Amino acid sequence: MTIIISLLLLASLLPHLTFTAHVNVGIVNGTKAKRHSRPYMVSLQEFGDHICGGFLISDQFVLTAAHCWNKYDNLMVVVGAHDLKKSKSSDHIRVKSYIPHPNYRPTNKPHHHDADIMLLKLEKRVKLNNKVGVIPLPKKGEDVKADTACSVAGWGDLVTNGSGSNLLMEAKVSVMNNTECRNRWGALYSVSQMICVYGYGGSCNGDSGGPLVCGNTAVGITSFGSRRHCNSPKQPEVYTKISEYIEWINKVTGNV
Repeated sequence: MTIIISLLLLASLLPHLTFTAHVNVGIVNGTKAKRHSRPYMVSLQEFGDHICGGFLISDQFVLTAAHCWNKYDNLMVVVGAHDLKKSKSSDHIRVKSYIPHPNYRPTNKPHHHDADIMLLKLEKRVKLNNKVGVIPLPKKGEDVKADTACSVAGWGDLVTNGSGSNLLMEAKVSVMNNTECRNRWGALYSVSQMICVYGYGGSCNGDSGGPLVCGNTAVGITSFGSRRHCNSPKQPEVYTKISEYIEWINKVTGNV
């Protein structure tokens, strides 16, 4: 009788044990974003497939990661979307100009790093409303203190090597100390150009280019992480530090 009870107890715990074993792999371990609560989010698509995230910083410019352009040169920007299955009703706008930072160098190495930032100039201006909006950027040189509460969002994979989400997902994260980030990533991590975060949930494949949001400001751009595990506790997700590139952004956009 004792053996039977023990087996039943083990069976009831298995789902929880399995979930616990995957806390470092899946946005992973996020929640569904409230519909249109992040009106600045855009989906970058090729032939109807979501490739990367991005965000509106004006009615004609999107900020995203430069590595999102490495393999795709025919991107369509979808604004005002929440459920990508129903994105036909959202505005689809072609990209007029791809403008990666001049210091970015495409690479076949496992991680994309220096100056992983790109502006997309849209063919037409978007109509700003309660579903489509812009997000503020930080001031030049502005830093984010360690342990600051922030968030990430996207339509990327829900688990490592899994499939993306049709619904916009989000997760709470905290900024990691720069010294710790450097210890985890070594020479790949630049204190002046990057931010890394930790948390129960985080970015995954397909979330590249989306914003790291602290308060109501986009302070980072999803850049790279562990190739083996999304949201790895050993190799935290890394974001391009936007405040380092404000002068370039203002120059290209005409100071939006």
